[in-house]
Amino acid sequence: EFALLADEGLTFFDAHTTSSVCTPTRYGLLTGRYNWRSRLSRGVLSGRSEHLIPAERATLAHLLRDSDYHTAMIGKWHLGWDWHKENKTIDFTKPVLNGPDINGFDYYYGHCGSLDMPPYVWVDTGQVTAVPNREEGVTSKEDSYGWYRKGPIGSDFHIPEVLPHLFDKSISYITTHRDDAKRGKPFFLYLPLPAPHTPIVPIAPFRDASGINPYADFVMQVDHLMGRLLDCLREQGLEQNTLVIFTSDNGCSPQ
Repeated sequence: EFALLADEGLTFFDAHTTSSVCTPTRYGLLTGRYNWRSRLSRGVLSGRSEHLIPAERATLAHLLRDSDYHTAMIGKWHLGWDWHKENKTIDFTKPVLNGPDINGFDYYYGHCGSLDMPPYVWVDTGQVTAVPNREEGVTSKEDSYGWYRKGPIGSDFHIPEVLPHLFDKSISYITTHRDDAKRGKPFFLYLPLPAPHTPIVPIAPFRDASGINPYADFVMQVDHLMGRLLDCLREQGLEQNTLVIFTSDNGCSPQ
């Protein structure tokens, strides 16, 4: 599907960035500002970090919402939000504050940091969907590709299933908003993927499918899931009136 996007669209080859990692790239994409204008001049936030973009800062989502788009973020946020903490311990029963909703998104569903950063929970427009009942993690010695830091995890959060789950949610969102889009109420879906970042966890039937390594298998899985998303646009009659932009937030994986 990447080849199809390239063949039927425009491909840009001359890209420049002041910081080619997750958080600053997301900050730049949404605000149009250099990352060093934020409080985070370099590096990335953790899964416990407070929100980076203040509510008064204009974003792409604000711009589109003001133009009567319904705006949604589904995926890996990695720009911080404010957990309710008691003595540095997160109370997962309390609402999350200052998430994507203050940055122009009508709806959001996702996880706070990278998929190798706890806590591992889904947040649906401010509410944790399943309070963690255990801790989980894999060390790099146990799995040099599929490692992720130990931390609290919700009962409905399964690391290898995160990527396909986000595409399922995105397809459901598109289907739900199809009729509104055809009636002149368009939507903007921001789908920041957790892949092919670590943990590199391709599911069957993509394991060993590339004949190269797990990273290449994971890329093949992303390609397949993008195909499902594009098929959804075609099936819903939205293909000819939808702009699809696919870009990266990182350099290549170290593996």
